[in-house]
Amino acid sequence: MFIGGAFVPQPMSLSPKTPDTAGLPPSSEVARPDPMVPAEEHGLPIPQRYVAIAAILTAIVLVVLDGAIANLALPTIALTLQVPPGVTVWVVTGYQMAIVMFLLPAAAVGESLGYRRVFTAGAALFTVASALCALAPSLPWLLVARFLQGIGSAAVMALALALLRFVYPARLIGAAIGWNALTVALSGAAGPSIGAAILSAASWPWLFAVNIPVGAVVLIASRALPRPPGSAHRIDGLSIALNAAAFGPLVIGADLVASRPLLGAPLLAVAVASGAALVHREFSQARPLIPLDLLRVHSFRISVMASICCFAGQMASYVALPFYLQRDLGLDAFTTGLYMTPWPLMVGLMAPLAGRLADRMSTGWLCAIGGICLAAGLTLAAAWPLHGSVLPLVLFTMLSGIGFGFFQTPNNRNMLLAAPRERSGAAGGMQGTARLLGQTVGGVIMTLLFTLTSESAAPRIGLAVSAALALSAGLVSLLRAPLGRALGDRKRAG
Repeated sequence: MFIGGAFVPQPMSLSPKTPDTAGLPPSSEVARPDPMVPAEEHGLPIPQRYVAIAAILTAIVLVVLDGAIANLALPTIALTLQVPPGVTVWVVTGYQMAIVMFLLPAAAVGESLGYRRVFTAGAALFTVASALCALAPSLPWLLVARFLQGIGSAAVMALALALLRFVYPARLIGAAIGWNALTVALSGAAGPSIGAAILSAASWPWLFAVNIPVGAVVLIASRALPRPPGSAHRIDGLSIALNAAAFGPLVIGADLVASRPLLGAPLLAVAVASGAALVHREFSQARPLIPLDLLRVHSFRISVMASICCFAGQMASYVALPFYLQRDLGLDAFTTGLYMTPWPLMVGLMAPLAGRLADRMSTGWLCAIGGICLAAGLTLAAAWPLHGSVLPLVLFTMLSGIGFGFFQTPNNRNMLLAAPRERSGAAGGMQGTARLLGQTVGGVIMTLLFTLTSESAAPRIGLAVSAALALSAGLVSLLRAPLGRALGDRKRAG
């Protein structure tokens, strides 16, 4: 079905469907609610479900594309605004920093005021900030607008998964998360091409101006989103401040620690101190900003640990591969981009399949299989002698994409469903935080490798480290598989 110019699929039902008693034709068959299942578990009725999922996925496309295409415009922005090229990096860093700082607060506010209200407010803020970016006459103006965009993106990212839990029936949530992962993968893969196409025909402000009509469509479609009531619990302002003081310096310090250690190290120290103070304060909170209550749940905690490991490996490999292809193999930037595209495409293809399987079998085993496939692909990429042919490397990255697709969707499903429905926002915020923490760790690993080793050795070492992290993610996931959990319980009992 096409809504707002986007294809919106409905995951295949895993239970038999019965024609409606009003005599609808077979093509209009709908699932009859099971009287033994709570009403909120049925999800939204059709066609409201289609409109709601269109709003969520289109918003995700906006925030992912915006993070993927801004890099391309940095040289043009530096020239147009007459600023040093190095300073324009803050156009990207400021956006990422705002997302990391406000993911958990956005989740907490969403639980208090209602997921739909905060998600819609985030999409509205992102759209208004896009207009401010397009109109920016100076770099400071642009940086403030990008930071506001990041806050809006944090609300969308934190609450998208929580809303999916109320849009689809519980039996289809794995497939729904698979479509979400497909959207993220394809948006990330298409981002550079879309950005290049816009810049070839227009000036850089249009990279942000195109968000405005799409954002308006999201806001209109958001009227179909479910309206689960908020808890109305008090938001702790000091916890939000400590959260910002922990994650903001962490992002900047991690970026600077290798090149400017006298500045990066103190920032990391501030991040650690603020994080420790935040955790200490959260122990006394009924609904903590950092979901300590959820982290006490074995399955949820294991999923978070595995997610950090897997995304650290993914980011390290994403940094290592371009250097390997361009500097070691002599490819140009365009060809490098083509050779790296199969990875996200395979993620997009595998994510819906993994989502359907996750509704039927152990997500622990699926994540383990995915982590092992990802580790195998990265190990082969690091060790295989190419002898002038890049085709084997393409096959290895495809295997890596298959593995990542099989890991990501089941892991996210488990993380979401391990939390009570009223804590879905916290689960979504923690999922995004784990992803960004892992990516930060992966980036730091590659920065250290380039600092401590040669430019020719760092990419292959980075791929090997990425493989080890991916394997760790798969093995950690086994701790929540039926056999692994049983062995762990037996060990603790003994």
